[in-house]
This record gives sequence, structure tokens and C-alpha cells, in this order.
Amino acid sequence: MDERVSDLFGSGNGHGSGSQASNFKPGNGYGVAPKKPKNSKKSKARFSRNFKPSNNTPFLPPEAEEGNIEYKLKLVNPTQYRFEHLATQMKWRLQEGRGEAVYQIGVEDNGMLVGLSEDDMRASLKTLHKLAEKVGADITVLRQREVDYDADEPRKIAEVLIRKVPDDQQFLDLRVAVLGNVDSGKSTLLGVLTQGELDNGRGRARLNLFRHLHEIQTGRTSSISFEILGFNSKGEVVNYSESRTAEEICESASKMITFIDLAGHHKYLKTTIFGLTSYCPDFAMLVVSANTGIAGTTREHLGLAMALKVPIFIVISKVDLCTRATVERTVRQLERVLKQPGCNKVPMVVSSTDDAVTAAQQFAQSPNITPIFTVSSVSGESLDLLKVFFNIIPPLSNSKEQEELMQQLTEFQVDEIYTVPEVGTVVGGTLYSGICREGDHLIVGPTDSGHFHKLTVGSIQRNRSGCRVLRAGQAATLALGNFDRSLLRKGMVMVSPEMDPTICWMFEAEIVLLFHAKTFHKGFQVTVHIGNVRQTATVEAVYGKEELRTGEKAVVLFKFIKHPEYLKVGAKVLFREGVTKGIGHVTKLQPIAQYLPSQSEDDEA
Repeated sequence: MDERVSDLFGSGNGHGSGSQASNFKPGNGYGVAPKKPKNSKKSKARFSRNFKPSNNTPFLPPEAEEGNIEYKLKLVNPTQYRFEHLATQMKWRLQEGRGEAVYQIGVEDNGMLVGLSEDDMRASLKTLHKLAEKVGADITVLRQREVDYDADEPRKIAEVLIRKVPDDQQFLDLRVAVLGNVDSGKSTLLGVLTQGELDNGRGRARLNLFRHLHEIQTGRTSSISFEILGFNSKGEVVNYSESRTAEEICESASKMITFIDLAGHHKYLKTTIFGLTSYCPDFAMLVVSANTGIAGTTREHLGLAMALKVPIFIVISKVDLCTRATVERTVRQLERVLKQPGCNKVPMVVSSTDDAVTAAQQFAQSPNITPIFTVSSVSGESLDLLKVFFNIIPPLSNSKEQEELMQQLTEFQVDEIYTVPEVGTVVGGTLYSGICREGDHLIVGPTDSGHFHKLTVGSIQRNRSGCRVLRAGQAATLALGNFDRSLLRKGMVMVSPEMDPTICWMFEAEIVLLFHAKTFHKGFQVTVHIGNVRQTATVEAVYGKEELRTGEKAVVLFKFIKHPEYLKVGAKVLFREGVTKGIGHVTKLQPIAQYLPSQSEDDEA
């Protein structure tokens, strides 16, 4: 593991701006994770005359050319030319972070924490505010810290979040899948975060999230529901406590967290897996009850997120019901599980605002780090730290990757199908690639016979508010007018007519058998999950082996039982049947043309 990350956990509890340099070891995660160094000749020449670096001078990783993090030594009274240059630089950093950037003030380009006097820091923040105004953004000082160099006057460094509404009015949208055992408090926590009111201890906060009568009666989620939490450009929470509708939240938010509330009960496991594979969450939030600890499906949900490579953080709920010792026992239990060779995670308990800022930045940079929050939905304890974390957490993909996806042909995964009065057929899902506009002509399929139907996109809605253009990676609902709903099913795709989609009954996948009671062999039937595809398939062949046992790898040929599907090489495969479980990826497709019966065969039949 990176030494900087281990240092972070050796010194991870700096509280506020008064922390001295003894707490502030080299690369302790104050700003960013290691990145590609910039040419730092100019930075060496620009040192303050009074500043003499000593042997124990703390450093950050060198500044990177790419990314949304910028180091600035000081910004005092820049000339007009310099001001324009700085504004252009800020636009670039905001574009890299898809509307968000982090500035470290008082830091050299090579990562040395020089610090500024009180007057210089005030002047630098004032200049930064003017720059942000010029590019249409707002600034929030995340934290300030003193760096102690035995100097005559104290020197400070500051970390500032700059956020703007992107130029096309498309807010930054991150999807968080909510996992955890039944009765761990997932829906209640989401209700408190999105409604802005604490729970009464008897489940009032979760009532707004339930979609079915039996969920209200039992208090257990059985379907996938979506909830939104917004943050405006100043980093303030925007939720239903002040806004009546989702549309109002979308209008005033620059950043949106969409929570995918998944079922915790084992009998709804297929729904939970479908939510994790088809909705492409950016992160997963595992909720663990403080009084029961790791119980029921908790380990299974943790394993699912890790198998699908979804970065995970943990929220320990219901801390108001337990003594401090019980909460600490649950934290230790989680730390033990996370450090096991199978997980290989680095737990980080968040106990202050400073920790929350560090956790958000390190979590996005390093997949091994797992922040742990201890909260209560009844007393509200530490909920503000969770909100700070959500406010700062950056998107995983940068603007370049987003652009590349948008330039590809349109591909929309169908996850939900509804009939809405006076609107007609509506499909919900995620735009995997390309751009989708109102009035676009697409084809949808495959049908049971492997064909596609033509359709026209009517209106588009994101987070229950109207939207003219849908971009790659965004989830939305599309109205299809009077298109026959019976022709649609979950697992279909809507693609550009120019695309030649690969439809197959059979495919090969390289798999690892995670668990099986006896042996896994030809003729075995499993439920296969690939993206939004969920169907039973038969094992047609296990190459190179007669049978597979737990922990063994092999290339397996699967055949779908009910209808052909649209698949891609490289897609993650997850399969299960009872307690049998396995993961892998698609290595080869056998297109449908090979299976369509010829005319002569039809005649013989």
C-alpha cells in the first residue's frame, strides 16, 4: 500500500485549523492522492525569501496537469493579464472535475506546504472569490490549517472547493447504491437525508420511500426506489425540507446524489443484484446496524459490491440505541472483515469534519480506502459529517472519458417499464453511451425471435423534472407515446439504427466459482446477471475440465433458456443458483445468425 495512505491513517485525526505540524506528516492526505508531477522549475524559483525549508517540511504529492486539483502559493493583487490567465486555468480545472475543482492555497506546485500569513491568505481568498465570480462559480473554504516552521508569525494553508453549474445546465449527478441487511436502517437513513427531518424512532422517516402497501405494513423494502439529495454551488444541502418537488431541487442544485435504495432481505436478493448491475452506481453505501453488527446479508452485499468493483463506504446506524462500547465493538468487527486478505481494504473511521473532507478525496482516488461513519437517524449524530462527505466526493470519471462515451452511438438500457395515463408507455434506465434527444428515432430489442422494433423518443425526464438532452452515464425516463408496452421487457436496449447490435443465445465467459456445495458441471442451470440482463442459462460446456469446485477458474459456455440477449465482450457476469455463486466476464459471443434455423430445416419440421 502507498506510504502516503498509511501515513494518513497514522495521523488521521486532525481536528480543525489548530492542528500543528506534528499531526501533519508528509502526504497525510490533506489534499489529494499521488499524481503525475508537473515541471516544478518555476516553483523552486518562486519561494518566499523569508521561508527556509527544513528537513521535516511536510509535502503533498506534486500537482498534476490533469484532474480538478490546483495548487497556488498565493494570489495577492494579480495583474489584469495574470487574472485572465488564472480565470482560464480555473475554467480548465472545473471542466476536468465536471463542474467542481479543489484549490490548495499556500502550497507550491511540487507539493511543499509553505503557508501564508493571515493578510496574504485573506487577500488570496478574496482574489479566488473574484475569479470564481468571473467564471460563474461559488467558493467554499473546506478547511484551514496552520503549518509550524518555527517562523515569527503563524502560516496557514487553505483548501477551497469551487463549484459551478455546468455550462449546459446539466448538474453533476452521482449514483449511490444503498446496501445492508434487513432492518439495518437503510430506508430510514435515506428518509432523514432527503426529507430533512429526523426519525421518531418508529420508522416515520422511511414511509415516503416505500412504493408498495406491503412495504409500509412490514417496514421492509422489496423494490428498488430512488431518492435525491442536492447541494447548491455554495455546498448547502437542498432537499425536500425547503423544496416541495424534485423539480425545485434540480433547479437549485449544482450537484445531485441519487440514492438507489435496494432490498436487504435475502428473498429479494435478485432485485438487489439487478440494482447493482443495471443502474451502474458510482459508489455503494453499506449500512450496518450498530446493535446487530455484521449479520444476515451484510457480508454478501459487501462481496457483491467488491465483485462488481463498486467503491464502498460504510455507515453504522442506530448508534443512539447502543452504548459507546457496543458501537466500538461493531467498528472493530468491520475493520477485521475489511482487512481480511479477500477484502484487502483500509478502514478509516470518520469522527470530524476534517476527516470527512480527507475521506471524500482519498476515497475517490484510492479504491482500497473505506470510510466508516457512525450515525443516528433519531438523534442526528454525525449526519452532518455524512453530508460533508457527499458534498465533496468527486465523480469517478473525468470530462475526457465522458466526452469519449458521448461521441459513441446511442445505447440506452431498459430497466423499468410503466404505463402513465395521458403519456403512454414510459421506460426508465441508463444511457450507456451517446446522446439522446427528444424526437430521436431508435430501435428497441431484442425480441424473443431476436428482432428489433422502431420507436421515437417523446419527452425525457431526469429526477422527475423535464430534460431536453440526455448524456452518456445519466439515468432518466423516456416517454414512448403509444408504443405497445407488451413488446418491451426489462433487459432490452434502445440503440441507434446505425448500430449493428450483437444478439446471442450463447456466450462464453471466464468465471471464478465463489461458492458451490458440490461440483459445477455441464447441464447445470444458473441465473445470470450481466448489466441489465437477468435470465436463467444452462451450462453447455466447461472447457478444459469435467467439473468445477469452489475457488476454481474456467471458461464456460452458457446458453439462455427463454430468449436471446444483447451482450458485449468484457461485460461483468455474476451468476447464482441457491447458494451457488460465481463471477467473471464475457470473453466471446456466438451471434444469433448461427442459430436461426434454415428454410430446409423448417420444411423438414
